Amino acid sequence: MLVGACTAGLLLLTGCAKMDAALDQQWMVVDFNQGTSVATALHVRAACSHIQNAPPMALPTKRTFISMMYGVRYNTTNASPANLAELQTCLQRFPSVEGVDPEDAGDEGS
Repeated sequence: MLVGACTAGLLLLTGCAKMDAALDQQWMVVDFNQGTSVATALHVRAACSHIQNAPPMALPTKRTFISMMYGVRYNTTNASPANLAELQTCLQRFPSVEGVDPEDAGDEGS
């Protein structure tokens, strides 16, 4: 019985650790100007994909115009302030980029 309780406690702790890791996720969403083409958005995504600790996130599986325009995101969970500044500087080189929105898992559903 003690083994069962220990196993249940270990599973609970593992589940909590995974939930904490999910809640610690941070990313930056790129906002594009109206009229920006999908090809341009993908070009911007590729051009700024070299920033250390801020890789581009996977593109949406359903690739519609709308999902692509809001689907250019960079994982900034492990990015330093210098990495974030470098990413923003890279993105600002493109006239099609209107701005960026930093987000985290706590923002989802809001």
